[in-house]
Amino acid sequence: MPSPVNRRCFKVLLARAGARTGAAVRRLWPGHCLVCRSPAAVAGIDLCAACRRSLPWQRTACPSCALPLAAPTAACGHCQRRPPPVAATRAAFRYEPPLDRLLPRLKFHGDLAAGRLCAGLMAEAFAAALADAPRPEALLPLPLHRARLRRRGFDQTLELARPLARALGVPLRDDLLVRVRDTAPQSRLAAPAVDDVMTTGATLHAAAEALRRAGVARVEAWVCARAG
Repeated sequence: MPSPVNRRCFKVLLARAGARTGAAVRRLWPGHCLVCRSPAAVAGIDLCAACRRSLPWQRTACPSCALPLAAPTAACGHCQRRPPPVAATRAAFRYEPPLDRLLPRLKFHGDLAAGRLCAGLMAEAFAAALADAPRPEALLPLPLHRARLRRRGFDQTLELARPLARALGVPLRDDLLVRVRDTAPQSRLAAPAVDDVMTTGATLHAAAEALRRAGVARVEAWVCARAG
């Protein structure tokens, strides 16, 4: 009978083999579009060509809060009046169809396939944005409160941040932010905080203020989608 150490190693090897097999299967046999159920256009991206063309990529926005704008500007009127505590906000998309269907499926229905798709698209958007910018030292997902995590059973932001950090080659630190009162993370990293949908930005700004008080030099907010 294998020892406990050997059993643990065996489980790790099985997990790694399963991950490699799953990736190989996705490359060889494209899946279906998570929006319209048509065949996916590219292996590993669960979107058909038509739905991919319809994605509301964030093209022109306020660099401080990612509010969609008609023309480029240094900052929107609100950010000029009250500069946010983040150095910049990056949004991969506007919160419009089909993102307004995919993200709720992850957040409220536990559709992890939708989460993997959104994370892959975020990586595509942010990799282009970071091509000429310094790579951050860490990626911090905004945590759920413990009570909400128990009810939901998973953390949707972590489900986005984990594959995003892996794709961009940025260390993931999910131990530095805790959603409790009077608790600040102890870190001096230059780090972006990640969330799914940004509306007012209040939660992201509270996290940024806590990180700045803890000594973080620069905090950016990265979100999958920005509501207008």
